[in-house]
Amino acid sequence: MLSHDQLKLHGAALARTHNVTIKCTSEKLLPRLKENEQILADTCALLISAVKANLRIAPAGEWLLDNFYLIKEQIHTAIKHLPKGYSQELPRLSSGPSAGLPRVYDIAMETVTHGDGRVDPGNLNSFIEAYQQVSKLKLGELWAIPIMLRIALIENLSQIGEKLSVDRRDRDLAGSWAEKMTAIAEKDSKNLIMVVADMAHANPSLSSAFVAELVRCLQSRGTPLTLPLTWIEQSLIESGLTIEQLVQSEAQLQAANQLSVSNSIASLRLLGSVDWQEFVETRSHVERI
Repeated sequence: MLSHDQLKLHGAALARTHNVTIKCTSEKLLPRLKENEQILADTCALLISAVKANLRIAPAGEWLLDNFYLIKEQIHTAIKHLPKGYSQELPRLSSGPSAGLPRVYDIAMETVTHGDGRVDPGNLNSFIEAYQQVSKLKLGELWAIPIMLRIALIENLSQIGEKLSVDRRDRDLAGSWAEKMTAIAEKDSKNLIMVVADMAHANPSLSSAFVAELVRCLQSRGTPLTLPLTWIEQSLIESGLTIEQLVQSEAQLQAANQLSVSNSIASLRLLGSVDWQEFVETRSHVERI
């Protein structure tokens, strides 16, 4: 997250790092957009299955499910306004992580990333103005900013969706192990060590989602179930972490993801209400002349 003044400084700094080419390259934005659409659809399908199974889902997942209809509309709008070959007519970057992609797309991604999904017209104006103090944008690039912002916001949601899918699978795995341990503890607690040994042999990823869910399921179940928690503690020592740290980290990640998703969805709604003609006219140096 950058403040208003920091965004202006970043806009000028970004312009200095951009090396532009007009050399033709293959179309990258449309395939990327469709890939993001599939990722979001798969994420929502996974979350719906969890809801049907009466499992808790992260707040960010609830936001995605409640607004998936809007996200699909925005994706179809982006595809409609990004005909094949359109992005190839825009100046593209010749180097860096976004090499081959339109320069204005990278500008949009930086705006979304450093606003945590929140597109503020005032900050956007300042960011673009600071960028153009170093390198002027073409008129076609300014007109492309709305569609690039839409694509960048969808990209941001897709990245969070991937994280939610991984976390959902980790929580499901933790829940499965917790059920096995609880069942064994109720029948014969002496055999619990065998289940813990099986889990250790399976070597699950001790992600914050896995640990937090396992702890939630096992705590307050009785003294015998402290054994798997002890194993988790011992396994985390090598990484210099504790169960408490991972549980706290998971809570912070869920809050951060929820904020970013809610910001991105609000920004998608906002794009339709902005007077982009006025934006282009005020930002275009040609129009000023």
